[in-house]
Amino acid sequence: MSIERIDYELCTGCGICVKSCPMDVLRIDNESNKAIIQYPEDCMLCKWCTFDCPENAIYISPEKESPLLTSWG
Repeated sequence: MSIERIDYELCTGCGICVKSCPMDVLRIDNESNKAIIQYPEDCMLCKWCTFDCPENAIYISPEKESPLLTSWG
């Protein structure tokens, strides 16, 4: 798994992380109305979710970080 965890105490379910993920890894759970890691194997460690989360509720382990270069456009 690339994303280590989502802190559900901090997550407000705003959905910003879901919208910012270019790989569609995150979803909003219908029951809890909080973000969940739906497709961890698709995560490319771009960290957009962690940058955009207003509550700092998403954590990526330092061991899993990689110098991934992305180019869109």
